[in-house]
Amino acid sequence: MQRQRTEKDILVIRNFSKSYQKGKKAVSDLSLSVQAGDIYGFIGHNGAGKTTTTLMLLGLTEPSGGRAQICGYDCTRDSLQVKKITGYLPDNVGFYPDMTGRQNLRFTGRLNGLQGEELEKRIDEMLKRVGMTNAADRKTGTYSRGMKQRLGIADVLMKDPQIIIMDEPTLGIDPEGMRELLALIRQLSEEDQRTILISSHQLHQVQQICDRVGIFVKGKLIACGSVGELAVQLQSEGNYILELEAYPHDDRLENLLHTVEGVKKIAKENEMILVHSDRDCHNDVIVTLLMNGYDLRRLRQRGGDLDEIYSKYFEKAGETYDSDTGKRKGFRDNFRSLVRHASGKGK
Repeated sequence: MQRQRTEKDILVIRNFSKSYQKGKKAVSDLSLSVQAGDIYGFIGHNGAGKTTTTLMLLGLTEPSGGRAQICGYDCTRDSLQVKKITGYLPDNVGFYPDMTGRQNLRFTGRLNGLQGEELEKRIDEMLKRVGMTNAADRKTGTYSRGMKQRLGIADVLMKDPQIIIMDEPTLGIDPEGMRELLALIRQLSEEDQRTILISSHQLHQVQQICDRVGIFVKGKLIACGSVGELAVQLQSEGNYILELEAYPHDDRLENLLHTVEGVKKIAKENEMILVHSDRDCHNDVIVTLLMNGYDLRRLRQRGGDLDEIYSKYFEKAGETYDSDTGKRKGFRDNFRSLVRHASGKGK
């Protein structure tokens, strides 16, 4: 169903908190808003508060404080109404394996009050929309993970939700399937004007698809904005890192770099030199090295990639992030949802 794009906030969260036994806070004083039609990414390691936030939005656990509204409905007091307009795609979509894709969608449609010709028409439309028409009459037990994810989106769309929450939608999918799924998610936002919330740790995919992101650490939202805005914010705080390779790589090279105004620290990363500074000094670095007979082989300002931004915010929060593995060092990182299809079919 085509919707007109508006600037109205469809999701508003104010001072959301959740505490468990012994005072442990899973979510602490969370406030954010998401506009209708936007794709918003929740990123953070296991235990950062993403899943707990999702459960509270779906009305599956009560907050200890604060409130959230979806389309004006309170997620705690009006949870049934919220479920009618909110779709949820878990990280491991569950279907009846002995039933076909079409039969699974028919089951979901009936739970949502669809019958007869209207039901069959919607099933056909949704199967076509997600590119699953040819596999519709195969048992879902034979589906690949990518096919199940696409059928999962069709399943969610059966009730025509205004907002869809997706937990790790691209996890375990091959590159081609991932591109198709990301394109489908973008269509849901741009063509249908549906609002999409994506909870993920796959930063490259989040950067490709999300209009804005929120970075969660230890239950707190420590940064929020577009990737470009977050990069500018870090740089405005004097966090510049310049990647550099030059020949010859000798002791004099590092001494020269220390003479450039604004340089705070010089570090090494394999064959690369990292120049930490409190301002953009790449022009000064170029002039200094070329005037002293060095051959520049690599020069790149860090900060434009979400992985780099995430790592820097992690450091600011007192954590250590391993960009090669996507893990917080010292902790297991399984990124599995605490619930499997927790909202249930048709809720």
